[in-house]
Amino acid sequence: MILVDTHVLLWMSWGDRRLGAHARRRLEQARTAEDAAVSAVSFWEIATLVRRRRLTLPADPASWRRRQLADGLVEIPVDGEVATRAGLLADLHGDPADRLIVATALEGHTLLTADQRILDWPGALVRIDARS
Repeated sequence: MILVDTHVLLWMSWGDRRLGAHARRRLEQARTAEDAAVSAVSFWEIATLVRRRRLTLPADPASWRRRQLADGLVEIPVDGEVATRAGLLADLHGDPADRLIVATALEGHTLLTADQRILDWPGALVRIDARS
């Protein structure tokens, strides 16, 4: 399963050109096969950005989330196992949302991200550079 990072979710929904052609193809294939996912923490991040007026969506965050799920994304909840794994990740920066997303991806998913800190992280994470 392809797990999309928060910024990739936004790029995908906006048709942003920063999402590279290879990554876009992989993501479209995954969505068609219902094999594309997002961590629930990404919706928290997006709602927080909207509340702080650093992001504007075409609908309120709850409606926007439902639209993303209706369009074929699978939501993966953050449970105690993911939270514990996130807290124990070695050598990954301290951003809690990134740590939770990486910990979710470590459940056997491929993370689609353009976050250079995650791409450079030495951990055993399968990842695709979303700019490719």
